[in-house]
Amino acid sequence: MLFLGVDAGGSTCRARIQNAAGRVLGEGQAGPANARIGAARVAQAVMAACRAALAAAGLNESALAGMAAGMGVAGIERGGARQALRRALPAFRHLAVASDGEIAHWGAHGGADGGTVIVGTGSVALATVGGRQRRIGGYGFPVSDAGSGAAIGLAAMRAALEARDGLVAASALSEDVLARFGGDIAAVIAWLDAAGATEFAALAPLVVAHAEKGDRQADRILATAASDVGRLARALLDWGAPKVALVGGLAPALAPRLDAAIQDYLAPPQADPLAGAIVLARRGISTE
Repeated sequence: MLFLGVDAGGSTCRARIQNAAGRVLGEGQAGPANARIGAARVAQAVMAACRAALAAAGLNESALAGMAAGMGVAGIERGGARQALRRALPAFRHLAVASDGEIAHWGAHGGADGGTVIVGTGSVALATVGGRQRRIGGYGFPVSDAGSGAAIGLAAMRAALEARDGLVAASALSEDVLARFGGDIAAVIAWLDAAGATEFAALAPLVVAHAEKGDRQADRILATAASDVGRLARALLDWGAPKVALVGGLAPALAPRLDAAIQDYLAPPQADPLAGAIVLARRGISTE
């Protein structure tokens, strides 16, 4: 049997096909797939990523029916989202669905005890210790998702507008953010009216790039994000997690900024979220 893993996140959707021996046959990628955009659009992104993976593996779409699939979807905890997604994906006969945070956690520790803080478009902290599980955060932007790409992007936009109003000193970062809108405040307001977590998170790489160039405003934003992530990691350690893995697109930028007391307990992830999705697929087929 072949196994399919899907990581449907707020910024990208990735798919991987591998055989029973663990050899990767093909991978693919598509656009955002957070459950908040609706089951139909998530299904479109999932199928686009799967078709790319199928093409890389030299397989046609009919092969999906015979695969054991594991899928981690951002925001899948929303009421009815899991059932709606299953209905929107009739091509799959063997499908196990979890959150994107859960597959990242399983991939990071290979099923063993440990804690994981995921920092991508959103953020969430998960731990497994002696069969017990703990989850912290992940309730959605802007109320939750501390230290995430969306939170960093929001802070960058706020700083840019405060600099425009003369409340704080301008910096290369604030000027760069406003330059994206041609300096037109009406365009900024229109963007703010429609922007969600994905759109704000798209500003996070800009913050990281300016911080690397020594921009103090950008560095303060990342320091705040790292402090928030450190609080999540500390809560997992206090709960009993022996180690904590920091995963997600912002992990490389935030890990060096964590307190030394937290860094002492950091462990590199064993594998990526797609590996965790494959674990889910294997578990799902074993319970059918």
